[in-house]
Amino acid sequence: MYKLFLSIIGLILTIIGLFYIISYLNLLTIGYNFSNYVKYIIKHIECYYAFIGIIIMIIIIYKQRR
Repeated sequence: MYKLFLSIIGLILTIIGLFYIISYLNLLTIGYNFSNYVKYIIKHIECYYAFIGIIIMIIIIYKQRR
């Protein structure tokens, strides 16, 4: 049950983070270049949710193999 809960949390965090990263792609259409886009993403905490979720899911998959 613990692994299922963490898997769902990791999936939800990944979806939320990727939603923000993709929605911020609109900045490229108003004149930002790719390096400014990456700097903008690094400044916003909601974009870190994608990386945190992926790390949680990798840890859960690794622990299931043991």
